[in-house]
Amino acid sequence: MTEQVFADTQQAEESLRELVLSALQRHTEYAQEDFDDDADFEGDLGVDSITLASVQAEIYQTLGLQNKAVQAGLDNVGQLLRHIGQRLQKEGLSVATVAQQTAPARRADAQDDALSANVLDVYQAHTGYRRSELDLQADLEGDLGVDSVTQAAVLAEIAKLMRMEKTGFPAGLSTIAQVIAYLREIGADDALARPAKEVGAAPESQPAPEHPTESRASGGMWTDFIDRLNQDDVKEPSDAATELADQFKLSFLASGFGQKDISALHDRLRSEHGMPAHLSLADCDTPEKLLQYIRASRPHQVEALGAEHLEANYSANAAAENDPRTMKDFVNLPDRDLFHKTREFRKFYVAKQQAQLYWYGMPLESQCRNRAVIYDEVTGRRREFLMFASNNYLGLANHPEVIEAIAEGARRYGATNTGCRLIGGSNVLHKELERRLAKLKGREACIVYPSGYSANLGCISALAGRNDLVFTDSINHMSIQDGCKLSGASRKIYQHSMDSLETTLKKYADHDGGKLIVTDGVFSMHGDIVDLPRLVELAQQYGARVLVDDAHSTGVLGKTGSGTTEHFNMKGMADLELGTMSKALAGVGGFVCADEDVVEYLRFYSNSYVFAATIPAAVAAGVIASIDVMEREPQRLSKLWSNIHRLRGHLLGAGFDLEHSNSAIIPVVVGDDRKTLELGRAVRARGMYCQTVVFPGVAVGDARLRISVTSEHTEEDLDLAAQIIIDAAKEVNIPVTL
Repeated sequence: MTEQVFADTQQAEESLRELVLSALQRHTEYAQEDFDDDADFEGDLGVDSITLASVQAEIYQTLGLQNKAVQAGLDNVGQLLRHIGQRLQKEGLSVATVAQQTAPARRADAQDDALSANVLDVYQAHTGYRRSELDLQADLEGDLGVDSVTQAAVLAEIAKLMRMEKTGFPAGLSTIAQVIAYLREIGADDALARPAKEVGAAPESQPAPEHPTESRASGGMWTDFIDRLNQDDVKEPSDAATELADQFKLSFLASGFGQKDISALHDRLRSEHGMPAHLSLADCDTPEKLLQYIRASRPHQVEALGAEHLEANYSANAAAENDPRTMKDFVNLPDRDLFHKTREFRKFYVAKQQAQLYWYGMPLESQCRNRAVIYDEVTGRRREFLMFASNNYLGLANHPEVIEAIAEGARRYGATNTGCRLIGGSNVLHKELERRLAKLKGREACIVYPSGYSANLGCISALAGRNDLVFTDSINHMSIQDGCKLSGASRKIYQHSMDSLETTLKKYADHDGGKLIVTDGVFSMHGDIVDLPRLVELAQQYGARVLVDDAHSTGVLGKTGSGTTEHFNMKGMADLELGTMSKALAGVGGFVCADEDVVEYLRFYSNSYVFAATIPAAVAAGVIASIDVMEREPQRLSKLWSNIHRLRGHLLGAGFDLEHSNSAIIPVVVGDDRKTLELGRAVRARGMYCQTVVFPGVAVGDARLRISVTSEHTEEDLDLAAQIIIDAAKEVNIPVTL
């Protein structure tokens, strides 16, 4: 009897320990084994008092304790465990109750097979979810908020864990169950029970055929492709091999390859062509990609393939143009050197830049008006361009009254404030600016941040926490997505439609925590306007708050340029109205307008406000002047919309895909990255500059030109711009109807 009591007590203590370590792991992203009983939370592990308070609160809630007051002065795991035991005892609860509460989770873990357990461990480490929260059938993006970048990192780690470096995952795996099923299909679960040297190799009793890929559909094409790399009469792969690569587009998976076939192919490339082990076939699973990777890899550019197969002086520009990789390919390049990906990206970027395909960050040498002088750092030449890449929607950035207000503000208050708003950084102009912005939006109060990006980071992370849900549109601005991640709330991504939002809200209708729907007013790369009436209706139906980011709406939408809510005659009906002053308002900084109690809370709990220096007083003076001019000269807004309609009419008449844009942002959707880069280059060659948007600005396969219209454009500018785009499209073989 005594032995049984002792065993039960020991099991209960182990359960309590597991509960505490799991909570610490979720809040800190450390592995459980990193938490020694005597390791100091702050000094050894960097766990601050705020994080520790969150951990305690979660544990007390899980255990059902009445006293949920956070205990200060707990320096390590041992002290935390003893304190929880004492608190349980004071409330008359047995430690054994912990065993009952956590037993189901332990039993579920025990029933997991090794493959599923390993996959779930990786997802848990990358997402912060508890194991019990990782539903195998849940949609990774819509239900769990796992975006494409996180998913890529997860799959890369799983591939390494399963010793799959020589292959990869197919696109479209949308649930954890699908990931596990695919791993079973290719036999990756065998890797967990086999030595590393055996993985990917054919069994000794069944030696792999000389060309095992011939036994598969399309396998002969792969064999022919490799053979053509060896032809003596071919000076470089771009002759016969490239010809076949252009004809044969199927990937390994589409060809029906299995893990062993891919391993054998990899071994043949290594033995016959010197392809290094670090070049993973997961990154080049078509002949075209493989050809480019072989060329681009400096360690074996000539030597590995043999000088007889390559021309030493082939065109770098041609290689850059034909390189099928995108910026997404450099997000997660596994290597022991943290900077490996930076060197690889640098080579890729410079080649694209030299070919005039990437033309980012080129400096202006004039004011940014309807025309601007830009210096090309690659060619060393400067040129005046028609400027259609500026967000100076109302032309206020060059208004004499705005410029003079900035100059006078600097003369009177100095260059900057050298402090945060709470400690020595507030100026009377900051207070006046907040009052004017609140009035513009028709709200009680306003808080000004150092930037629009920091406004999203600070506002969302201050209001939403681990027990809350944040619903975010899949194409919201990256500052919104990062704010959702930083908050620690469970992120639910809906697919840019109100039907998708409603489905997601309905799924979590009974959630006990808070809910926040975050949306752009005007979507920055697409130009369409959110359906705010429907969104607010859904928010009210499901008890959610609403944040609208008016970065591209302020100064553009509404009768007076107030933004999205004015556009729909819904002023005051969005809980939070966020914006930036770096576009139509011709300044810098961000802001949030809301009820006064919300704004006051943000001033003390929004880290990007509390712990950051604010905008200079002179900038505040300039924005105030911009609001004055905007309100006094409504014809600027009228001219802007006249220009928008004129250019849209030209482009629609030529048959271009402008999606559902209805703002100063007009996308010309192309889709293919390479074709879009070529179109952007052709447009610039004709004297017009607009943004060429590829990943990460939009998803791979959704590339576009992004044209920004301002009130300063003349009718001649607009007509010429349309003709330039039409002529450039014809040059690169994009269909037009004119």
